Amino acid sequence: MQKLLVVFGSAVLWGCATSNGADPLPPVANPVPQTISPACQAAEYRQFDFWIGNWEVIVAGEKKAGDNLIEVVNNGCALMESYATQTGYRGHSFNIYDATRQLWHQSWVDNSGLLLTIEGGIVDGSMVMTGTRTRKTPQGEVLDRISWTPLDDGSVRQVWEISGDDGASWKPIFDGNYRRRN
Repeated sequence: MQKLLVVFGSAVLWGCATSNGADPLPPVANPVPQTISPACQAAEYRQFDFWIGNWEVIVAGEKKAGDNLIEVVNNGCALMESYATQTGYRGHSFNIYDATRQLWHQSWVDNSGLLLTIEGGIVDGSMVMTGTRTRKTPQGEVLDRISWTPLDDGSVRQVWEISGDDGASWKPIFDGNYRRRN
């Protein structure tokens, strides 16, 4: 019995010493999976791979907007985005190629309660996705269009535009440059 108490006590002490009160999670930051699921081996699943990485997001020349980590998840079947700013804004997205409909889909949610669902594909070398969301104002619906363009220096330019007139005109609300962290 005494030996059992020593083993149990040692396990409890080890658990307290190695835990900060949070459940340990396995590391997920592997940008390239060791094995790609057979269901996700088509070339279309790799079209958005230029966005994979650990990025510093810059706007208006040299002003830092935030940090963004884009990871391959689910054995190459999806990309997961984790965005954060120094002011506490946080957002996450899942991006997947939908082979059934032959298009890319993104679902974004942030800590302001915004849900954004956009879809599209490669247009002239850029990933371009659009979607409709309902505003909390009398103006009704707004169209969102976001494009990601890989640049020659290895960075990625993201432009987010909105339209309140069914796409007749577009207004940019975000224009950022993703620079790789070393």
